[in-house]
Amino acid sequence: MRQDTLARLKSLYRAGRYEEAEAGARALASAPRGFRRRPAPQWRARALATGTAVAHGRGSEVLAELETLIAELEPVVPEVHVLQLVVRSNRTVVLLGQERYEEAEAEALDILRGVTRLAHLTPLWRLELHVLDNLARALCGRGRHEEAEAIARGNLPRADERSVGALHATLVHSLNGQHRYEEALAVARRFTPAGERADSGRLDLVVGAALYGLGRRDEAEAAVRQALSDCERNLHPDHARTREARALLGAVTGEKQDPGE
Repeated sequence: MRQDTLARLKSLYRAGRYEEAEAGARALASAPRGFRRRPAPQWRARALATGTAVAHGRGSEVLAELETLIAELEPVVPEVHVLQLVVRSNRTVVLLGQERYEEAEAEALDILRGVTRLAHLTPLWRLELHVLDNLARALCGRGRHEEAEAIARGNLPRADERSVGALHATLVHSLNGQHRYEEALAVARRFTPAGERADSGRLDLVVGAALYGLGRRDEAEAAVRQALSDCERNLHPDHARTREARALLGAVTGEKQDPGE
């Protein structure tokens, strides 16, 4: 029964119903463990709850909780090791949002080593793609845009519909970082992946940055305003992308943006 409930909550998460998924996962995590007092179902529920909070944009709020869970999941068996890698990947997203790029890079590389060690036991390609996107974003944050481009471009062909949007936006971002704005726009407009709720505003934001780099301010403003609107509608007010959108909009319009607007 508990496994069925967890599967249903994961479906809510994938559908972008973050508030319901997190509330349900926290309720499941706090439920009595039963006769055998097995911790694994509670760990999975807590991983889902914290991962949903990170996707929603409340990463800083749950950072301490993530770190506690990582410590509890010190690997003993492969199944628990995989769950720990997932939680560590979510922690990496928080580090990115806090602009702790060097730590995020180191964490992503270590997670990838863990994925490689377990790849012969269980399929982990989706987790690997998520971590590779985290790594590319960390490299962009450190100004190593060519390396980020190679990672994003090299892995896009094997991405599925749940991961292609993130890698696609990261590729555009890496091109912007190299001032290859025309190419960035061409890549951005080659196709428009639907993306996850967590990707709200992401593509419009990097498109706006490319247009701004080309001096096309009116178009850039429209793109960034669309990104900001999507972020405010779909993500928590504390999401790092909302702050990025406001900062870029201020640069494009020449007006200082109030973080609380």
